[in-house]
Amino acid sequence: MSNLNRRQLLGAAGLSLAALPAAAGAAGAAAATPSGSAPPSAPRRGVTTGAEHLRASGWAALRGQRVGVVTNPTGVLGDLSHVVDAMVGSGDVNVVAVFGPEHGFRGTAQAGDSEGNHVDPRTGVMVYDAYGATSTKLAGFYRDAKVETVVFDIQDVGARFYTYIWTMYEAMKAAVETGARFVVLDRPNPVGGSARGPMLRPGFTSGVGRKEIVQQHGMTVGELARFFDGEFLQAEVGARLSELTVLEVTGWRREQTFADTGLTWVMPSPNMPTPDTALLYAGTCLFEATNLSEGRGTTRPFELIGAPYIDHRWAEALNTLKIPGVRFREAYFTPTFSKHATKVCGGVQVHVTDPTKVEAITVATHMMVEAKRLYAGFDWRGDAGRWIDLLTGSTRFRDMLMTGAPAAEIVNAWRTELSEWNRRGQQYLLYPGSLG
Repeated sequence: MSNLNRRQLLGAAGLSLAALPAAAGAAGAAAATPSGSAPPSAPRRGVTTGAEHLRASGWAALRGQRVGVVTNPTGVLGDLSHVVDAMVGSGDVNVVAVFGPEHGFRGTAQAGDSEGNHVDPRTGVMVYDAYGATSTKLAGFYRDAKVETVVFDIQDVGARFYTYIWTMYEAMKAAVETGARFVVLDRPNPVGGSARGPMLRPGFTSGVGRKEIVQQHGMTVGELARFFDGEFLQAEVGARLSELTVLEVTGWRREQTFADTGLTWVMPSPNMPTPDTALLYAGTCLFEATNLSEGRGTTRPFELIGAPYIDHRWAEALNTLKIPGVRFREAYFTPTFSKHATKVCGGVQVHVTDPTKVEAITVATHMMVEAKRLYAGFDWRGDAGRWIDLLTGSTRFRDMLMTGAPAAEIVNAWRTELSEWNRRGQQYLLYPGSLG
């Protein structure tokens, strides 16, 4: 399997990627929700995470097991203590390993980096580097630590190219190989439970999109784990998980965004500072594949977009379109690192005016169409647009954009496959409503 991370994807040219075959399997494994009321530290408005339910149960699902935890700084409880620290501190959970994804367990690494293997100084638990690790490598870690139960607790942001879901997928494959139980401590999808965007096609898999799912998948990580187990594992590794348990969120509805949950936002990665960033990321991350800055090196990545050749006309043109849920402010910024570092960039800041109406991929499509129309300097980075193909899942987005298709036509092009994703995914949903 190709193991291409975002730093490699957007920092080097001439990449050769191996395709993964499409796969289908049986129905998803049953989920379980523990009983017991939430402790006093539970968040307001009735939204309680799977991790908080687990603590309220006295860690019942993990007692008597050798536990490995895949997590990062977002694995917090209602009082903002970390779930691993609480497990170890309770004396009731035998945590024998932690697996750190991109940015690391404690979050000390930048994009495209990790913390490496080390002993966590706070808990004394061995931390294994899971970023970019294949299932075979992870299975070796499981065996080294004699892991019997793997726990996944990370706040996702709902986009196919956010790497944590692929760390989860590899961890699930490794659990199949070693016979380990798999437990997901579920959290709300911060952008809501609706799916958007194109399907990844065979031949366009990479470390930022390993299997065929849509660009904004609309699922929680618990629902996605059920989908992976039911649709991909049997075909790829010859078996499904011996046991998959999802400890569900309570009080969350699919139409809710993060602002509605009452939960405290903990940055899932250094360039995901706010819930508004997450709302836009599934679309504006596409600018990583262009010669415009996507705002890395500023305090508003994926909200500030621009380049030295952009001027006031872009914001003016975009605002005339009256795209639901957003408004564009003419902005100037100087990135401290990444693209156009130390250079003044003109561009826009995308302001969220109504979180319930934001469709990030539609927003970004309009932005790219207008940027190409207005500026001769607009271009792809690297290998003739290969990177935008990997992010969008095929050549279609690039082909349509470069031949002058209007934004509405581009967005309409994936309507049929999105409907099929919604139909196919329905059986794996844990929370009321549909992906449509």
